[in-house]
Amino acid sequence: MSPALPADLRCSRTLTREGGPTLSRIVAGMWRMTEWAMPVAARVEFIEQCIALGVTSFDHADIYGDYGVEMLFGEALRAQPSLRARIELVSKCGIRLMSAKHPGHTIQHYDTDAAHIIASAEESLRRLHTDHLDLLLIHRPDPLMNFDEIAEAFTRLQAAGKVRHVGVSNFTRHQFESLNRRVALSTNQVEFSPLVTAPLFDETFDGLQDLGIAPMVWSPLGGGRLFDPANERAAVLRQTIQSIAERLNQPFASVVFAWIMRLPSRPIPLTGTGRIAAIADAVAGTTFALSREDWFQILRAARGHEVA
Repeated sequence: MSPALPADLRCSRTLTREGGPTLSRIVAGMWRMTEWAMPVAARVEFIEQCIALGVTSFDHADIYGDYGVEMLFGEALRAQPSLRARIELVSKCGIRLMSAKHPGHTIQHYDTDAAHIIASAEESLRRLHTDHLDLLLIHRPDPLMNFDEIAEAFTRLQAAGKVRHVGVSNFTRHQFESLNRRVALSTNQVEFSPLVTAPLFDETFDGLQDLGIAPMVWSPLGGGRLFDPANERAAVLRQTIQSIAERLNQPFASVVFAWIMRLPSRPIPLTGTGRIAAIADAVAGTTFALSREDWFQILRAARGHEVA
């Protein structure tokens, strides 16, 4: 097992909103777990290593790994039941995939009807081998979503003790605020990285900061696109980030995570890796702050022009 970081280098805790869930400053994203080829004992060890780094929050969705990731994670919790009290479980629902596991799905589509939200949450509980989710999110906005119906489903799950807190993912500011008026939302999980900067400028982060709600961030490293040698924009970004990393004597990925967490809305980034060393690099990004000048150097490289 990899050694834990010193106490002053471990991930700090953060609240997504007043009265909301307490999550670790870095969240371990599990969407690729079916690709990691880990036996149960290795999955247990991976969770323990994350906890040793201060990463205690784990992000799921019912559909991840063709509906298989939650089952793999649940097997680890079943093998080591004491882990559950030391971690926070996040999951998402609202998408129906075409899958051999669900032959009744004749087309991939969104479903945010109350019955589907409740049934999906209950199935996640079964697969994860737990009696509650710390945070449940609607995975994507549904053109047919009814805000009142979603709020009712969330409220019923909370009243039953099956879900502690609720939120959304990939919602616009208006969609978020419309649902938030009906039920208290704890976060909006959105894509953001030096390659995807839209939330800085479309009011997503501004609106959440105004409400005192921390966004969650998926694909903070651009889903690997930041390292694509054929991507000219990524090449300029890599050079800029690498020069800052060398000057600060920090890992490349740590600088990216620090860039994201420099924002006043206090984004909570997700990792997407099964390599504990990569998660440690993300955690290291919580231990230093970029100067305003370094932050804008990366933004300039990301956008390809100076600020006006």
